[in-house]
Amino acid sequence: MALLAEQRMDRILEELSHQESVSVAYLSKVIGVSEATVRRDLTELAQRGKLNKVHGGALPVKETFFSDEPTMEVKRQLRTPEKKRIAQYAAGLIRDDDVVFLDAGSTVMHMADYIRAPRAIFVTNSIECLQRLPRLGLRTYVLGGVLKPGTLAIIGGEAMEGLKKYNFTKAFLGANGISLGQGFTTPDPEEAMVKALAAARSQQTWVLADSSKFDAVSAAVMFPLKGAVIITDRLRDTRYMDHTVVKEV
Repeated sequence: MALLAEQRMDRILEELSHQESVSVAYLSKVIGVSEATVRRDLTELAQRGKLNKVHGGALPVKETFFSDEPTMEVKRQLRTPEKKRIAQYAAGLIRDDDVVFLDAGSTVMHMADYIRAPRAIFVTNSIECLQRLPRLGLRTYVLGGVLKPGTLAIIGGEAMEGLKKYNFTKAFLGANGISLGQGFTTPDPEEAMVKALAAARSQQTWVLADSSKFDAVSAAVMFPLKGAVIITDRLRDTRYMDHTVVKEV
């Protein structure tokens, strides 16, 4: 007995719930319908937001929404080897003639351990970076504003006004979430505005994010994916490369 459209789509979602991906050929075989029918069903389900349709099959919708932000103390203990590897690569991009913005991302702060550009100029809104950079003899400016207790980031109107005084050659930012639909996001709207303005005032912008940040969404949008190159330890979903450059390290 042939399955009705809704029954077929329920079966597709059931198959997808047990696997990281399903192919059109596989679904055609297990459901007992043509590949053309499967493609039509995948298109319908993608339009409903039930799955992500890709060439030759489908992926589950994995986006997770985060409304809260861990404290810096917690962040220091999460995925540290990956963060250090990303930070080391990012630090290698800095040259002596650069004017660099470093934000309060937990991966960004590790860059100070690897910077080898003693004549570069640094601007930051991160207390963590402020504590590390001058110890290396690096010329460092800090933005004024409101100190956010959990992440030790300086935010607010004064920080925004301070940013307007600078033009950066390079900006390195953190993000709590990266998604195909929402771009780069972070929980705090004021911190998102600081990140967005820093990116807008920079010739080149990188977002440093380990693989756990992908397919995640936070409350405040920073800017679209095309606004920055991503440096990460692993990229599972190659569709991100349709929107921006992604460097795996």
